[in-house]
Amino acid sequence: MKFYEDGKIPVIPNMYFIYGDGGTGKTSLVSQFVGHKLLFSFDLSSNVLIGNKDVDVVIFEHQDAPNVQGLVEQMIMRAIGNPKYQVIVLDNVTALQNLVLANINDSKDNRQNYQALQLWFRGLGTILKESGKTIYATAHQIDNGADGMNNDGRFAADMNEKTFNAFTGLFDLVGRIYLKDGKRMIDMDPEKGNHAKNRIDERKLIEADELIKSKGEK
Repeated sequence: MKFYEDGKIPVIPNMYFIYGDGGTGKTSLVSQFVGHKLLFSFDLSSNVLIGNKDVDVVIFEHQDAPNVQGLVEQMIMRAIGNPKYQVIVLDNVTALQNLVLANINDSKDNRQNYQALQLWFRGLGTILKESGKTIYATAHQIDNGADGMNNDGRFAADMNEKTFNAFTGLFDLVGRIYLKDGKRMIDMDPEKGNHAKNRIDERKLIEADELIKSKGEK
């Protein structure tokens, strides 16, 4: 527990969570973040970052799967303690969730397995929130099908619902990236019923290239 007098709460870097279909450019958004990045790749989709001198990449391979929780926690704590890194990236959390669930899926009571999954992700999110680093995480999306005449509530991050809530409840921005008329867009409007929120500013729909830098910013 920490106590801050007179509202002197330290400024905490923002946390971003973007989900969408494959090929929409989730990973490439990393280049918008200022500072040196450490990217954890859980789905081997980091080729788009080849040649980027501001990004170091940790690739988790098949043989790492049985120990992925401990490895992730260990590597993240190292990154937090390393002043070289200003940004920590988790790409792709859907894949990470599946790896973790496979490791804890040892109870006959499926509810206990998912409770353990939720608790682990909640703990991971708390560590990231308290890290003092900018955090960027990606995930795949699921399409629940159109309901009525529009797409409200149609899309969600491809994660267990309670695990998603436990993890992203600590994030400042959650958005869905998609392609429309040749442009990459990010929807951050919770009123549409999709997984979305923006506690950083007032924007609800932006072009993906403006995730960090808005049009009015010089």
